[in-house]
Amino acid sequence: MRPAPHVRGFSSTAANPRVSRSIARVSELRIGQAAELLGVSADTVRRWADEGRLATTRTEGGQRLVDGAALAAFAAEQEAAPEPGAIVSQSARNRLTGIVTRVVKDKVAAQVEMRAGPHRMVSLMTREAADELGLEPGTVAVAAVKATNVVIEVPRG
Repeated sequence: MRPAPHVRGFSSTAANPRVSRSIARVSELRIGQAAELLGVSADTVRRWADEGRLATTRTEGGQRLVDGAALAAFAAEQEAAPEPGAIVSQSARNRLTGIVTRVVKDKVAAQVEMRAGPHRMVSLMTREAADELGLEPGTVAVAAVKATNVVIEVPRG
């Protein structure tokens, strides 16, 4: 397992312009980054932290940070979003940035669950692919959805 870099901010990548290349192996996220991944406002994440629902730490400068694995566990516990109304049109390919909440592996296959805002997605892939991507709870990833398949990607780092 590679060490996780400290995330400083979101910058442009080909997969998703809001995700930095270094964010794939995340150890700590700023409040705003956690909010974006959960699909809520930064104030909501601060309120959850103040209520004790989401653990945070503070830097020497007083900035709050959320542990990536703790955010994944928190996201996995949240209720699913209500089904949206009828969709009139959409692109054939969608990319949703989120956080991996669970990875189950056997000798050949892996089941990867992730949350992108209020949406929970599950992808089945080879164990080798999951290992190569370094997928584990707390990893920020992009779900590329096309037809009935969900492909999990991570930005190049």
